[in-house]
Amino acid sequence: MSDKPAPFQFSEKDVRIENRETLYDGFFGMERLRLSHARFAGGYTETFDREMFVRGDATCVLPYDPQRDEVVLLEQFRPGALGRDQSPWLLELVAGMNEAGESPEDVAHREAEEEAGLEFRRLERICSYLVSPGGTTEMVSLYCGHVSTEGAGGLYGIEAEHEDIRAHVMAADEALRMIADGRINNAAAIIALQWLTLQRARLQEEWV
Repeated sequence: MSDKPAPFQFSEKDVRIENRETLYDGFFGMERLRLSHARFAGGYTETFDREMFVRGDATCVLPYDPQRDEVVLLEQFRPGALGRDQSPWLLELVAGMNEAGESPEDVAHREAEEEAGLEFRRLERICSYLVSPGGTTEMVSLYCGHVSTEGAGGLYGIEAEHEDIRAHVMAADEALRMIADGRINNAAAIIALQWLTLQRARLQEEWV
């Protein structure tokens, strides 16, 4: 029998939060936590401070047409990509923030229409993941959505929200090449497209 310790021996009960301070409360938020937590070797850490970006959860969907073996990716400006050796216009998935009372599936259908003029025939959950838990609270629910790419593509977005989106239809293989050469370098798109490489044959049989 292995004497290796199992992972996940701790829970939220093993974190002692002494103080929670709101530093900023706008469209996003920023908090400072003063805390200590259990140590693997026993006991607790010294008390320390951590700033945390408080952001709501989001839903992202890869639109896929199994008959044409094509995907729809959205190109739009992202200020977080400024200052890099690349264009700040990224190729991404259909995505949106989860509003109060909405399920991730609700968000997927709403954003598909707003951002790409698409209607999902069905959705398949890929996973949920924490975006960057060392500094932000955001959790992403990730899906693949069954669409027809016939007539898809074009310009979309809500002007009042400063959205300017171009929807691109491309072969799934071309999108995968864009991961390999670095043209697609955002987490949700990479995860979803790599999932698609494992599931394409099944989806082409089931999504008819």
